Parts: sequence; structure tokens; C-alpha cells
Amino acid sequence: MICMNALDTNIYIYAHDTRDVDKQRKAQALIEITDPIALLWQVGCEFIAATRKLEPFGFTKKQAWQALMDMQAMAKTVVLPEADLWLTAHEVQEQENINFWDAMIIAACIHGGIEVLYSEDFARQERIRGVSVMNPFH
Repeated sequence: MICMNALDTNIYIYAHDTRDVDKQRKAQALIEITDPIALLWQVGCEFIAATRKLEPFGFTKKQAWQALMDMQAMAKTVVLPEADLWLTAHEVQEQENINFWDAMIIAACIHGGIEVLYSEDFARQERIRGVSVMNPFH
């Protein structure tokens, strides 16, 4: 069985953020070697919203939208939200004591069959409801 992976928004942001070259290189390398990969709908939305902070450093809206199209093209699947995602996120938030947006990401992974999530927003490595969460910057 193939292990499906997902990347959190911060990984994609660092890949385009020239202010921290070390994190940029690590993010780019992770994106390049992670296969198969699923793109979480929430991550795509957050990416476009978060790239606004990169505009003063030369990363344009046009580049952001092209980057999202590239992210979608490299993904084996796009995990779209379902109505019961909120219920799962609520359960995860209550049981794991994490913030709403992180609970939504974990819930999307659960619904999408994602086994490994790479994210800077969690500890070095942990397992949440069957999803292995790894921080590639530790």
C-alpha cells in the first residue's frame, strides 16, 4: 500500500520565501522528494492568502496563483472538504487540545487517507489520530 503524504501551508510558503534561505532550500527539497502527495484544499486557500506577506519581497499575486496551479499539478489528489469535516475537526480539537485550523488540517488528513503530514506547526514528530505529523525543520 502506498503511503499518501501532505504538506502544510508553511512548507509551501517557505519554498517561495527568500528571507530564510535555509528553510527555503529545505522546503523546496521536501516538495521535490515527497511522493505521492495530496494537496489539501485548506492548504491551497491558506497559501494564496499567506502569499500576500511575500509581495513586498517580489513574490507577486500572479506567481502565487501559478505556484498553486503547480502544487495542484504535482498532487496525486486534491482533498476537498466534506460537511462532516467540522465534526472530525471538533473531535480532534477537543481531544488533542490544538487550535481550530490545525484541527481542520488533521481532520482533512483523516478524511483524505493521509498518513504523513509535514508541518512546522507541530512538535518534532507526533501521531494524531493515525496521522504522523513531522516537522522537517527540526
